[in-house]
Amino acid sequence: MLESSIATRLKQALRSSIENHEIAGANLMVLQDGKEIFYHEDGFADLSDHTPIRRDTIFRLYSMSKPVTATAVMMLIERGQLDLFDPVSLYIPSFKQVKVEKHGQTVAPMREVTIQDLLHMTSGLMYGGENQTGQYTEALFQDTNARLRSDTPVSTLEFASRLGQGTLAFEPGSSWTYGTSADVLGAVVEVVSGQRFGEFLQQELFEPLEMKDTGFWLSEEQRSRLAKTVQNDGSGKLKLYSDDHLGINHHFDREPAFESGGAGLASTLGDYAKFATMLLQEGRWNGHTLLQSKTIQKMTAPSLTPAQQQAFDSGYSAIGHSYGNQMRILTHSGQSGLIGHQGEYGWDGWLGAYFTNSPQEKLTFLFMIQKRDAGTLPITRKLRNIVFSAF
Repeated sequence: MLESSIATRLKQALRSSIENHEIAGANLMVLQDGKEIFYHEDGFADLSDHTPIRRDTIFRLYSMSKPVTATAVMMLIERGQLDLFDPVSLYIPSFKQVKVEKHGQTVAPMREVTIQDLLHMTSGLMYGGENQTGQYTEALFQDTNARLRSDTPVSTLEFASRLGQGTLAFEPGSSWTYGTSADVLGAVVEVVSGQRFGEFLQQELFEPLEMKDTGFWLSEEQRSRLAKTVQNDGSGKLKLYSDDHLGINHHFDREPAFESGGAGLASTLGDYAKFATMLLQEGRWNGHTLLQSKTIQKMTAPSLTPAQQQAFDSGYSAIGHSYGNQMRILTHSGQSGLIGHQGEYGWDGWLGAYFTNSPQEKLTFLFMIQKRDAGTLPITRKLRNIVFSAF
């Protein structure tokens, strides 16, 4: 277990964040070598009726879905069903015709987008923005949101295919930008496996890991445990938020046609701890071998070229880190704004879900909140710095 003084600091820091209206509530967990050494919950899962956060509270993962998607892809690569240098057009034909923006014009790229480009976010695909690529993607998300509850919702494969009909922000492999690459990877998994993306994840990951509260939609009982999302109200306090975002049904009350590999999963702290532990134990969990050690080592290694790294540093405030396979990797702890260990890897989500693994210390840190535009908040950094300073 954590020393009592460290546990007290964690509890005090979290309580202060809640009292200062930075967040409404959270739970956090620290594991070492797969064994829980600290758990704490505080605050509200529903600000309106003061339902408390519990261990089984379910959270929208948003971008913390991305490492799960990368794991599914690495399974197919390990089995010889995918090659990192496969052009995406082998699986999503529209990518054969995708164009790239150059000096205000759209031209054919010098080479095709590959699976590796998607894994490393070096594809040229992006989220919204003022350029042509960003505007096209934003319009696609708006259409996906508008059709969520219609009789003709956008599917995983349709979403990826329409991205291939748009443009790339740069030549594949020449730079780095955060975007929709993982959504395309989800569609690739569907084509290669012959299953819906969610079915593949359920069979290959969630069932072996006993992740019973993780998926792209929730039963009525599970929805009763789904945390409400908050946002700043403009006066220093918090209010509820419930809009659909990035093609995700905020209420998770129906099976979606679009199973977003980049943002679509919901889960609990305990479920995600099993996934994180499997990665930390190099593909093994509770007698199951989901991936081989060398595959995990490849998956968690810094993967950017100098040009890609420069874009990552300037575009994502990630100094001291590299990136690869949908996760950040700590490369220079002295340059980063965190106390941590070289080789530490993980990711966060739009609503504040956060995880990191440190192979050096066999340490896992998980933190779950639901706040609009959170990503990695100051409280997240404070809590993890308290933990990592002790190891």
